[in-house]
Amino acid sequence: MKFFKDGDDIESDKLEKGIQDSIVEIVKKREKGKKGDDKQSFGEDFLGLLLKAHYDCSSENDNISIEEIIDECKTFYGAGHGTTSILLSWTILLLAINTDWQEKAREEVTKLFGQDPPNSEGISRLKTISMIINETLRLYPPAIYARRTTKEGAKLGNYKLPADLNISIAILAVHHDPQIWGDDAHLFNPERFSQGVSGATKINNPAAFLPFSLGPRTCVGSNFAITEVKIALSMILQRYAFTLSPSYVHSPVQMLALMPQHGVQVVLHAL
Repeated sequence: MKFFKDGDDIESDKLEKGIQDSIVEIVKKREKGKKGDDKQSFGEDFLGLLLKAHYDCSSENDNISIEEIIDECKTFYGAGHGTTSILLSWTILLLAINTDWQEKAREEVTKLFGQDPPNSEGISRLKTISMIINETLRLYPPAIYARRTTKEGAKLGNYKLPADLNISIAILAVHHDPQIWGDDAHLFNPERFSQGVSGATKINNPAAFLPFSLGPRTCVGSNFAITEVKIALSMILQRYAFTLSPSYVHSPVQMLALMPQHGVQVVLHAL
């Protein structure tokens, strides 16, 4: 048990306060920019929608508080950066191992962009890279399980689920199940996604692919995260070829997300 804060604790508190103060300042600035009673002036981005919810509720009990808005912004900021960088890391690792797919991805990028920066039209046509990213998400999903609570009784196959039951969905187990994905479920094979998510499984059920969960509580930033990875990966492939470093030790570990414990060591070769 710690009775005194060490240097790491003090630094952590300092960073947390800095993030808190920055978000509070942003929220207050947005509030001051509201034009009279026009709630539309909050904007149509994530923060604007939260502020509208704060002011639109007729009942104070249903009102989302400013403190909750700040917490949501923290979550959105953290999830929007951490999980995206981890997804990019796993993708680079798998392409460093599977250099044939790395070359296919580079050929696609060169065909669409040449040496120019990626553009929105080309990004939407990155089929090979989309397959690679989906396969990476299948093998190494950001979260290895999802939690849900039943609001009312339900029947799932032969099982009766009572109301208020806490359920954990083992996403990693589902993604590696040979009955769903075939005998090569443990292997990196982006080709399985050549017909899209719905055609990737043996059971033709897109609900078996859960990297961002499903339903009303699916990840709100999933499309944005994938677009970020497509852009970053395209720019890397334009400039570098990469192979796995002999020093790499494969050791996935679950922290805030499933990540390589010792980082991703690759050798870059400028093109």
